[in-house]
Amino acid sequence: MFSAPDDVTVRRMRTARAFACATLALTDLTGNPVWGYGGRTLSGAVTGGQGVGWLRVVAERPDRAHGKLWDGPKAARELLPPEIPRPVLHHVHDWQAADWAYRAELYQHADATTISRSPVLEHDPVLPGTWWAELRTALDSLAEAPTERVAVREEYIRRAVPAYTGHDVGEIVWSTAHGDFHWSNIGGPGLTILDWEGWGRAPVAFDAAQLYVYSLRTPATAARVRRAFAHVLDTPPARVAELTVCAQVLQAADRTPFYKELAGPVKEYLDAL
Repeated sequence: MFSAPDDVTVRRMRTARAFACATLALTDLTGNPVWGYGGRTLSGAVTGGQGVGWLRVVAERPDRAHGKLWDGPKAARELLPPEIPRPVLHHVHDWQAADWAYRAELYQHADATTISRSPVLEHDPVLPGTWWAELRTALDSLAEAPTERVAVREEYIRRAVPAYTGHDVGEIVWSTAHGDFHWSNIGGPGLTILDWEGWGRAPVAFDAAQLYVYSLRTPATAARVRRAFAHVLDTPPARVAELTVCAQVLQAADRTPFYKELAGPVKEYLDAL
């Protein structure tokens, strides 16, 4: 999804991935692994005793190797209902080397392909009605899952929404959300939801709002998202979720290319709210 980072980070992360493969008795199958933002993660296919899998290596400074993002996938495995389709997390291995903390997460290999390489949708995907129905069921189930984790902080919402959208926030109604629900974290044609680092409490309809806003450059799909999630998006509490997603996009538009491309449609949508 992201470009490779600087050469020093590339060498460090590839060394960490090789160490994880050796420690977990895995064979690396990928020549072009998938980079996370800033080289924080490095992921790709592997094979081992459980067959083909997906190895994700995460790096943090030791004083930051804890908390919501670090433990999100493990918490999702333990706490979220099984009807939410996601790759099974088989094994977690932690270690430290040269002032860095690392975590290797070995997942079931998902047969689905991500809908888009970019979080922002650029072309209308062809997805069956069953996929949309399963997506709605998954998000409805997730919304009801109890948790003390926080995906979007109220302090951020009340600061960022007025600053970047010019709108007031008002009352916030909360539910449980994936928190990073965009098109490169969703697979098809068999529904699979990836990247459970940041899940937790967020304004009602946050995931549906994020998927809708990230579809604004493809009006047909945006309309499809709107229909699929009308039961939550067309309710008064969803306004906070939509405003929050818009604020996030506009805040990051000057430093992230795909947000910059989305900023214009977001501003048009805000004008129409």
